[in-house]
Order: sequence, then structure tokens, then C-alpha cells
Amino acid sequence: MKKIILSILLALGLHGACSGAEDGYHWDRFPDSTMNDMASLQNGARLFVNYCLNCHSATYMRYNRLRDIGLTEDQIRKNLVFGTAKVGDTMKVALDAKSAKDWFGAQPPDLSLISRSRSEVGKGSGADYLYTYLRTFYRDDTKATGWNNLAFPDVAMPHALWELQGQRRAVFVEEKDPHDPSRTVRRFDGFEQITPGLQDPIEFDRSVADLVGFMQWMGEPAQDKRVRIGVWVLIFLGFLTLFVWRLNAAYWRSVT
Repeated sequence: MKKIILSILLALGLHGACSGAEDGYHWDRFPDSTMNDMASLQNGARLFVNYCLNCHSATYMRYNRLRDIGLTEDQIRKNLVFGTAKVGDTMKVALDAKSAKDWFGAQPPDLSLISRSRSEVGKGSGADYLYTYLRTFYRDDTKATGWNNLAFPDVAMPHALWELQGQRRAVFVEEKDPHDPSRTVRRFDGFEQITPGLQDPIEFDRSVADLVGFMQWMGEPAQDKRVRIGVWVLIFLGFLTLFVWRLNAAYWRSVT
């Protein structure tokens, strides 16, 4: 039995060591306070429709569900629905799958549940990943799109928000590997701004937080309702536990 436990602990230790060696770029913490801000979610919906929906679909989300974040049907129709789509339609994109594969090497993924599918143990939630990913694009002339990403190296997607953030170059330095001095490793040493964007860094980070907050909400639109119901259920179970405990005591008192 001791050998089995020792083997399991050793395996977990090796897994942890391997994970630490391959962690890659650190994920920044997503400011989840945006999830309780209707204005932030509405701005995120606007950014999503204008910058993401050109290539990516959200086939599990209907436009009229945006009423849950405080938008009226008239606002949705006038500001967020383009082309021949109707308010009751799902957020589909007109981009042909074959054309997308020819242009980007793969069909852009559906974003309905993207924030729920990108979490990673030890690094953060899917929202943390998206918040980091959308803020770490940089110019790379060796790539077909001219862009690369720190959180997703060799990404096929170009920087959709480059007009807002501007163009940046990633600075890397060569240094000796602390674990093996005979090898050199490349370490990220910050960004260098090439051209300015329409927003300063603080404004851009806020816009990305709004966008990621919307995608997080889109993955489970009823999550606030679920949390509220859950609180009341726990309160009810607490009272029920107290009632059953006193009922049990009264029952056994009459038995004895």
C-alpha cells in the first residue's frame, strides 16, 4: 500500500515539475468586477459584434438574449444586428468555412463557450486566458498574418483589435539557462510600441476586460440568476437542517 501511495505522489510531483517547465507566458488576472456592470457588458457586446463576429460565430447565442444585459430590442436591431439577420437569429457569421481555412489555415472557432473551455489548472480561468491573449499580440514578419502572440505562440489569427491598441514589437533577450548553463534561452523583455492606437494602454485594457466579460457572460447568460437561486437554496437548507436536527432530538426524547 505504501508503495502505491509513494508512486502516486511521485507521479504527481513529476507532473507538477513538467507543468512548471512548460507554463509559458503568465496569464493576467481578468477583472471580474465587469461581470456586475451592465454598461461594461453592453460595451463588450458592441466590441464583440464589431471586431469578433466578422470571422467567429456564436451559434448558441441569440441577439434577443442581449435584453438580459439591459438592451432593448430596438437598440439591438439598430446597433448590433447587421445585414439580413433578425433579432431572433443566432450570432452566425457569413464567412465561408473553406475560405476561412484557406486564409487562416483553420476555421475560426465558435466563441459561444470559449471562456468556459480555455481554463487551465495552475494558470487560471478561461477569462484569464482570453484577457491575456487579446492583450499580448505583437508584430512578427515571419508569420503569414504578420502577427504573433505570447499567450498563444504561432497563432493563425491576426490581431483584430490592433487599431485600438496600435502596433507593438515584442522584445526578447538571450540568456543562459539557469538549469543548464551550456544552453541559451530566449526571455520576453517587454513590448516596444511601433505605432499608437486609438486608445491608451489603460483604455485598451478596459475595452478588453469589457469584451472578455461579455464572452464570459455569453458562456452562461443565466449565471447571475443561478447564483441568486443558489444562495436562497443554501439558506433554505440551513433552516431545514436546523428544523430536522430539532425534530430528531424531540423524536428520540419521546422514545427514551
